[in-house]
Amino acid sequence: MGYYVRVLAKTAEIPTVRRLRERLRTDQLAVNLEVSEGDGDAWIQIVASHADGTEICVIERNPVVPGELGSAELDEFIEEIQGCEPVRAVEWLREYLPSVKTIYAFQILHKGADQEGGWQAIHSLQGEIWTTTKGILQADYEGFSNEEGYHILWQFSDRVNGLFNMAVRGPEGTWIPFELDLANVKQREQFKAGKLPSGAKLF
Repeated sequence: MGYYVRVLAKTAEIPTVRRLRERLRTDQLAVNLEVSEGDGDAWIQIVASHADGTEICVIERNPVVPGELGSAELDEFIEEIQGCEPVRAVEWLREYLPSVKTIYAFQILHKGADQEGGWQAIHSLQGEIWTTTKGILQADYEGFSNEEGYHILWQFSDRVNGLFNMAVRGPEGTWIPFELDLANVKQREQFKAGKLPSGAKLF
């Protein structure tokens, strides 16, 4: 099925291909964008590739409309987060997800993504779509972010490691952002319990 990262947008506004290309130029990334499905700025699918033609990712725009893929995908997300942790993040997502109007799904093509500049291009395009349309982020086998881009839900494997920008919900409903050591079992369990991990670096 492949690996996907997504922008779950709260608007039906479509970021233009021109704007996405400008973002790549601003970030000094020599990446080509081709509309492979749809018409001009009403694009449905875009392919990003290196100058040598190696494809980096495929971006699909799926409006959340009853009976269509976007709606079915959103229903799957709402179902799959049940039983995840922290519980307060699940509660927040259950309220938030029904407001999503468009899902931008990035299928990562690892041959091109792993070439120099590949992941930078993915993050550049994802960031442009996210800032244009607002919303939250999602990544397979990782979880969801809040609207500020901090990760709020644990869907990682037990073997995960590295540092990650996370947030937990405070008692008044505000998000508390911090840096989590994913391999630190104690910090991991405190996060899953909805607590600020001891020793975590605050932002």
